Amino acid sequence: MEQRTVSSPVRQIPNALTLLRFAAIPLFIWLLLDDRAGPSWPAGIVFGLAAFTDQLDGYLARRWRVESPFGKVADPLADRLMIDTAVVLLVALDRLPWIALIILVRDLILVGGYRFVASRDYELEVSRLGKIATWGLYASIGFVLVTSEGTVWPIVCFWINLFLAVIAAGQYILRARKTLPR
Repeated sequence: MEQRTVSSPVRQIPNALTLLRFAAIPLFIWLLLDDRAGPSWPAGIVFGLAAFTDQLDGYLARRWRVESPFGKVADPLADRLMIDTAVVLLVALDRLPWIALIILVRDLILVGGYRFVASRDYELEVSRLGKIATWGLYASIGFVLVTSEGTVWPIVCFWINLFLAVIAAGQYILRARKTLPR
C-alpha cells in the first residue's frame, strides 16, 4: 500500500474537526434551549454534525497517518462533552429521566482515571465497544432531540447504548489495571 504524503496544513484537518466539535457545544446549547419544548431539529442537526465530524476526523487521521497525542485525548473528550451536555439538558428539559445522568459518573471516572494512567505512560486506545457505544449514544440522543416528547423508541435506544458505554468503561478500567505495574 502506497503511503500518501499529506501537506502540513492538511495534516491539521482532523484536529481542527475535533476543535470544531468543542466550538459547537455552545451553539448546540443555545439551539436546544431556544426550542426547549422539542422536537428540536436545529439542535439535532448540530448534534448530528458533531457525530459526523467524530467519524470523519478519526477516519482522516488514520488514513493520512496523522494521529496525534492531542487527537487521542481531545477527540474522545469532545465526544464526552457533547454527549454529556446533551444528556444534562435533556434531563433538565424532562426529555430523559434523571437516572440518565449516570453517563456523567461514567465519564468522570474515565477522565479521572485517564489522568492517573497517563502519568504512568499508559497508551489510551478506544475499544470497538467504546466506539459502538459512542456512535449509539450520538444516534439515540439525536433521535430524542428530533422526536416528540414521550416517544419511546429513542429512549430505549439510549438505554441500550448507555449500557454498552458502561460495559466499555469497565473494559477500559480492567485493561488499565492489567497493563499498569502495581
